[in-house]
Amino acid sequence: MKVKIILALFAAIGLSSARAQLITPDHEMIKGTGLTIQPVNHATLVLSYQHKNIYVDPVGGAEAFKGLATPDMIMITDIHGDHFDPKTLDAINTNHAVLLVPQAVADKMPPTTDRSKLVIVKNGETVKQIGISITAMPMYNLPESPKAFHIKGRGNGYLLNIGGKNIYISGDTADIPEMRSLKNIDIAFVCMNLPYTMDVVTAAKAVLAFKPKVVYPYHYRGQDVNQFKSLVNAGDKDIEVRLRNWYPTAK
Repeated sequence: MKVKIILALFAAIGLSSARAQLITPDHEMIKGTGLTIQPVNHATLVLSYQHKNIYVDPVGGAEAFKGLATPDMIMITDIHGDHFDPKTLDAINTNHAVLLVPQAVADKMPPTTDRSKLVIVKNGETVKQIGISITAMPMYNLPESPKAFHIKGRGNGYLLNIGGKNIYISGDTADIPEMRSLKNIDIAFVCMNLPYTMDVVTAAKAVLAFKPKVVYPYHYRGQDVNQFKSLVNAGDKDIEVRLRNWYPTAK
């Protein structure tokens, strides 16, 4: 009986370790150097370029980022717990990180936050941090309503220019005109999950409108990303749809 218990414990430990592992990152060549794209979970990702590390919507505690370099910049899109988690910010090493946030997130930061590290941006504003140009983009639900999950102006999507490449992170949004009007997007991260954002059909229509070279469906819990890929490529075979497992811990 003791042997069986010990074996069960080892199996549980092994399973826990496997679940903590990050999925294989993608690499892009930009001006002779590499951009690393590391999906983490749901809406969380890490971009690394020229030894600078950008954490987007870090949640999941320190364990979620085990093995990754510490952040130089943290970008938070909105106030909801799958995007903004003060406990994770406390758990990871933010000693050398600037925090790029909308005002609504800044207002909810713990009193212990070093306010000198906060860079508050609103929709339409462009700033430059760690050598990267970043524009805060609108993200909101349609139809617009004061009772919507995401109201216009509260949260930010982000448009980054990294080494001449335009990278769009949608945040939680619908198929809004501001996304449809994007031009020359090299890499896009586009959300899709009901009832909080949009379904795969609507997301595919949005992507076909602004035509990024590469699109990652993310923030897609419960949605059929294979259907999304089929719809996008039926409309434009030149758009590369990259399906990655953003839920590595799912049972």
